[in-house]
Amino acid sequence: MLKQVIKTYEMLRRMQTLSYNSRWQRMVTTWSPLTTAFNTRPEKRINFTKNEGLFGIPELTSHEGFYVLKEKAIFKTDDLIEEATSPARTRKMVMIFDELSDTLCKVADLSEFVRLTHPAVNYCSAAEDACITISGIVEKLNTHKTLYNALKTVVDDGDTFETTDVDKHVAKLFLFDFEQSGIHLEEAARQRVVFLNDCILQQGQRFMAGAVNPRRIARSILPVAILPFFPSDGDNILVSGLYADSANNIARESAYRLFLYPDAEQERLLSEMLKCRHELATVCGFPTYAHRALKASTVETPEMVDMFLDALNEQLQPRAAKDFAIMQKMKTSECGSNVPLAAWDTPYYTSCLKRKYLQASASEFSPYFSLGACMEGLNLLMNRLFGINLKNVEMEPGETWSYDIYKLAVVHETEGLLGFIYCDLFERQGKPNQDCHFTIQGGKVLPDGSFQNPIVVVMLNLSQPRWSGPTLLTPSMVDNLFHEMGHAMHSMLARTEYQHVTGTRCSTDFAEVPSVLMEYFANDPRVIRSFAKHFQTQEPMPEEMLERLCTSKHLFASSETQLQVFYSALDQVYHGDHNLHRENTTATLRMVQEKYYGLPYVENTAWQLRFSHLVGYGAKYYSYLISKAIASWIWQTYFEQDPFSRNQGEKYRRGCLAYGGGIPSRLLVSNFLGRDINPTNLTSSLINEIDNCAERLKYMDDHFR
Repeated sequence: MLKQVIKTYEMLRRMQTLSYNSRWQRMVTTWSPLTTAFNTRPEKRINFTKNEGLFGIPELTSHEGFYVLKEKAIFKTDDLIEEATSPARTRKMVMIFDELSDTLCKVADLSEFVRLTHPAVNYCSAAEDACITISGIVEKLNTHKTLYNALKTVVDDGDTFETTDVDKHVAKLFLFDFEQSGIHLEEAARQRVVFLNDCILQQGQRFMAGAVNPRRIARSILPVAILPFFPSDGDNILVSGLYADSANNIARESAYRLFLYPDAEQERLLSEMLKCRHELATVCGFPTYAHRALKASTVETPEMVDMFLDALNEQLQPRAAKDFAIMQKMKTSECGSNVPLAAWDTPYYTSCLKRKYLQASASEFSPYFSLGACMEGLNLLMNRLFGINLKNVEMEPGETWSYDIYKLAVVHETEGLLGFIYCDLFERQGKPNQDCHFTIQGGKVLPDGSFQNPIVVVMLNLSQPRWSGPTLLTPSMVDNLFHEMGHAMHSMLARTEYQHVTGTRCSTDFAEVPSVLMEYFANDPRVIRSFAKHFQTQEPMPEEMLERLCTSKHLFASSETQLQVFYSALDQVYHGDHNLHRENTTATLRMVQEKYYGLPYVENTAWQLRFSHLVGYGAKYYSYLISKAIASWIWQTYFEQDPFSRNQGEKYRRGCLAYGGGIPSRLLVSNFLGRDINPTNLTSSLINEIDNCAERLKYMDDHFR
């Protein structure tokens, strides 16, 4: 009976697939297998066989497997601690610590991903329990004096085994991780560090929740003219955002002033968090929290960040002023001569000018960006640069957390399999609404000399394909796809000895470089031309349309970059000299805005109280600008002339990506680019790009008007 059911199901499934494919093939007959796979609607399959386990992990055929995984991690951790603290150990200390890190990360990273994304409540609960268990183990390790002393002795005096520069660098990173919890301090100071970390965590969580809460305001105290712009809640109106895209100037201004009105509780939370961070840093021996956060980064010190921001700001001011002058003309034409440009206007007029350049809405470009075509474009690019093919792999039953997941094998033409990328690309209820990259398993050299291949997940939130055609992406979605795949390929191509420094496990201000660089490829007409074809006819995107799309992405680049400089400078000041913002954080905001931004502060607003990145990026928000400067520098040096150069691709892989975080990032970038990482060189790469884009915009104006 069961065989008959299976046979009937398979017959129906084939008929359904043939019916869909026959309609598709009447329109398109020459798509590649990869394009066809990603342009085909994922199917729900009935599973009549035994599950192989989530991600192919045998223990995870059910949610109860998390209990087994965490127990195994506990036992192995105990064994590795005993080995590390034994006077008779038989291998390098850094190898033991990396195996300890790998043991915990395999469970922690997997559990964190499942906790956030799995649609089944029992899996989420079991994964959360595993996360708590691993966190508890880490807490115990952070107070294990004997283990700490064993590592510190090796870092200070050298190992009894021969070590390389990479060994020494990674050992220092492990030691710094240890000392983040204050284990090197006297007990009273260590307990204070533990207390402060807990306070910072709680304050940060509450601040982030408050940053997104809508503003509820009594209708009776507001002018009648603005009430229709906002939804009502009884006798109140709700303002839940900035209305930045609204064509109504009054709506934009009202939303800005109301949503960003100062909030006493948010001010208290932010001030207390900054105060606790400053005390934490000083207890641990750092002048400021910024000094603590930037240790082992590419720029290394907050003084270097300040010099970079000041140098970039000086170059940007006259260029940004031209952007604002254009926006002012647009606003004057629209609203009248006596209405000055304000902070709530810039997103709106940027969008207006982009639409003018595009001469089309973003959706009109989408037919040329089917998901399958974009994946084929990535495959072509990876093949040309690195000799890599992305192959869609049939998965075993139970291997994924949802039916609509794709699995890519990353295969090199001579080296073979490099790792796996699971593509969780479609929106679904309960899934985080965020484009991101997760590491499930880091790459590393195993004791037998083989390599533990990386496993990662790329997550987007695209709409499901319809029966009438594939999922179509907007230009911004294409950028996001290339960005996240940049992270994934960093993980695939980093062939490091230790997983603690593999791929994206490097300094924050270098981790974004490969993904930002991929956006340069996604914005290059030569690259887009290779895959942007109409999903029904395979006609390439018209040349003028293609040029306008690529050019439009650089509109108002100076003012947008200046805004990032302002955000970065504010973050540095907040986490620098604590005396500068003792009055309140809004006074600091006003002071920084006057120096670093071309539009004035708006009275009775507190934008920073909605800036949740102050929690996650504390003193590191500058990383976006540094990463963009380095990525731009790499692009101009290696790929601007030919974005498909295999020779340059190999140089980039071998000289940059392969090391992950195994070499200090400042040394890595300096060696790769052949020049020192300093404010002048970093600023030059961004300003050169902005000026080149301005010339291109001028050419477009002259050529197409």
